[in-house]
Amino acid sequence: MLKGLIGRLARSPVTIPEPLWHSTLAARPFLARLPACDAGRLRACAEGFLADKQMAGAGGLELTAPIQVNIAAQACLPILNLGLDWYRGWNSIVVYPDEFLVPRRTTDEAGVVHEFTEPISGEAWDGGPVLLSWEDARQSGEAGVAYSVVIHEFAHKLDLLNGDADGVPPFSPLHEGLNAAHWSTALNEAYDSFVAEIELVEHELPPTVDPESPEADPYYAHLPLDAYAAQDPGEFFAVSSEAFFVDPPRLQAAFPTWYALLVAFYRQDPLTR
Repeated sequence: MLKGLIGRLARSPVTIPEPLWHSTLAARPFLARLPACDAGRLRACAEGFLADKQMAGAGGLELTAPIQVNIAAQACLPILNLGLDWYRGWNSIVVYPDEFLVPRRTTDEAGVVHEFTEPISGEAWDGGPVLLSWEDARQSGEAGVAYSVVIHEFAHKLDLLNGDADGVPPFSPLHEGLNAAHWSTALNEAYDSFVAEIELVEHELPPTVDPESPEADPYYAHLPLDAYAAQDPGEFFAVSSEAFFVDPPRLQAAFPTWYALLVAFYRQDPLTR
């Protein structure tokens, strides 16, 4: 079906058929809320994205046109008012059917090296590909959960444009009034506040409940962001970018100053939709 979208050479024209585009928007509530003018610009951006990037299935996934268009639409939402050039410097997206294993190597405080594999739903490599789980991408925005692994990983790509994924993306002439010092102050204040909330939750957890287990989920349910945002400021930026587009009221209520900076950076306000 629509195999012309699959395996396209970079820069080849891509046209998303009307029925496929409308079904893609309808499947994601945060995309369905877009006004017609924005939806039209998002479609043009997604077509450019599909022409520019090479998407490949892995782990036995058959990469269909609906999968590609769904991922492209979510990936282009953050850059709707920034432009495709913000995804420059790389061209590959690898899509797995579900969570996939990535080898890790860490050194502890005693200097002991630990090697292991970690199941993940997405990863963005500096200068390299974006890796995604289709099962997770498909669930984006479902059941009122502020979750989009696609937006998360592509927020990391924006962050990586000026070096480390530290939560401070680059600013351009489009971002008049934004500067790294002000951004970092607001980011760290919001991050520290969230970490303090996480510590309170963990303090209240019964000793028999593993903080990483599903049994702990009800204790974290009142938080404005997924607990993973407490990992570091870079993850806080990525997780709050998910919430910004998928569940903006909750994020704005919890961190109004930080939300206002995300509005200024992404040059759009999902609360107005």
